[in-house]
Formats: sequence, structure tokens, C-alpha cells
Amino acid sequence: MTEKRIILEMGTGNDLYGQDYTKAARRAVQDALHHSSITLFSKLGIDHTEMRVAVTIAVQNPDQVDCDAVAQDLPRGRAEVRAIKGGLDVADPDTGALHVVATAAVEAFLPDLSDKYQLTEG
Repeated sequence: MTEKRIILEMGTGNDLYGQDYTKAARRAVQDALHHSSITLFSKLGIDHTEMRVAVTIAVQNPDQVDCDAVAQDLPRGRAEVRAIKGGLDVADPDTGALHVVATAAVEAFLPDLSDKYQLTEG
């Protein structure tokens, strides 16, 4: 069965002192999630388990992101998380510490149910 993307949300998160890429990634996902409210499921009688959630995290060191930990933060759906090169590291010139900035794209997909619904004129 084909799928349709029903949501695309973006978020940004950071870890200013711990240089923790996973913490920054989790904060970016939480930021994205706070931008949406999905009433679709209750309105159409769709189970949340039918939704696939694809998360892309962009940070300077993608191998330092615990994608499983990020996936645990998603409240609904079947999560797939991947980390790629992107984001931003900002060096503190006085201490040499890095301030880690992550960006997240959260996409939600549902099976294509367009053949089950029909618009009517009101």
C-alpha cells in the first residue's frame, strides 16, 4: 500500500554546555512536535500504529547521535530516526567549548486512504 505524507514539521535544539549531540537532537524533535496537534486520528478512526514517523536529525557529528534514544521521544507511530551531517557547532573562543545546534525534520506518513473518502457538497 502506498503512503502519503500528512505532516512535515521542523525544529531546532541545542546543548550549550555539554557538547551532547543526542541532547540537542532530542530538543530539536521536541521543538518540532510542539508545533503540531493531530486530530486526524480521532476524527477518521485511524489507529496511531498505522503512522510511520521519519525523523532526520542534522548535526555536525551525526555518529554521536543515539538515534534509538531520539526515537523513544516520539509519542505516536512507528519511528525511524537517522542522523546526517548538518546543524552547527559554535565554538566559545574563551573556553574552546562547542555549543551544539541540531535541526530536525519530522515527517509523518499514513497509508493512502483516498479511495475510502469522498468530498460532498454542503
